[in-house]
Amino acid sequence: MPRGIARDHAEKRTALRKGAAEYFARHGFDRASMTGAARHCGISKALIYHYHDSKEALLFDILEAHLSHLVTVVEAAADQGLGGLIGAILAAYEDADAEHKLQLEALAALPPEMQAPLIAAQRRLVQVMADALRAERPGLEGDRLRALVMTVFGILNWFYMWHRPGKGLDRGAYAALATEFVKGGLRRV
Repeated sequence: MPRGIARDHAEKRTALRKGAAEYFARHGFDRASMTGAARHCGISKALIYHYHDSKEALLFDILEAHLSHLVTVVEAAADQGLGGLIGAILAAYEDADAEHKLQLEALAALPPEMQAPLIAAQRRLVQVMADALRAERPGLEGDRLRALVMTVFGILNWFYMWHRPGKGLDRGAYAALATEFVKGGLRRV
């Protein structure tokens, strides 16, 4: 008789994703190993392979969970206007620095068939932001709209890349500042 799924399967898998994301982000996905990820997570190599049959499968699971969460968050905030969307994104980025770093730096390490659904999720994030910018400044289209969407994400990524906890603005204050900055810029383009 096959063994059933443990009651805490989902929690263990979530913890494994979080620990492996930290390990991969710190060491670089290309230099990291499943053995090192298991060690970092405090589990056996056999247990990590129970959940994921390869390093790429583990990376996909990390990125798919991260991007799915972001898509859910932005879709829920889409009707709250640009400020609500920016605040929701910054809140969703909290405690996800490793996942965000992997999204930016390691997605290309996956085979195309694994990249495709992740890229589709990224495109959905871009579309929701484009809709919010268009709502603020009707008539924006094409290359100008795309450039502005990527600029907003660059502004939001500042918090992940350079902000240090406990120094300067908190996420809420930065979200308000970023919203004011973006709205001011949109009025001038």
